[in-house]
Amino acid sequence: MSDAKLEIQMLHDRVMVRVAQEPGERRSTGGILIPATAQVAKRLTWGEVCGVGSHVRSVVVGDRVLFSADDQFEVEVQGQAYLVLRERDLHAVASERPEHGTGLYL
Repeated sequence: MSDAKLEIQMLHDRVMVRVAQEPGERRSTGGILIPATAQVAKRLTWGEVCGVGSHVRSVVVGDRVLFSADDQFEVEVQGQAYLVLRERDLHAVASERPEHGTGLYL
């Protein structure tokens, strides 16, 4: 039996997100070096949308989204880790589509 490649289609209001890899150490805006082992409570994570369900209205594939990685479902597809979450669990969308936004840019 050969391994057939299957296309993944998200259902309902589900969004599949690839988590952006953050560097280990980072610098604050004031120039202070923050080590990778520093714990930050309730830190939100940026990721890229890789798939959306048919009932998702606010994001499209390729958008960068802000979400909490806690208590989400993780799945591995061809060695790459993804998170599956509901659209309502997203906190913000960073996209190039000019709509109403905050006026802040990444």
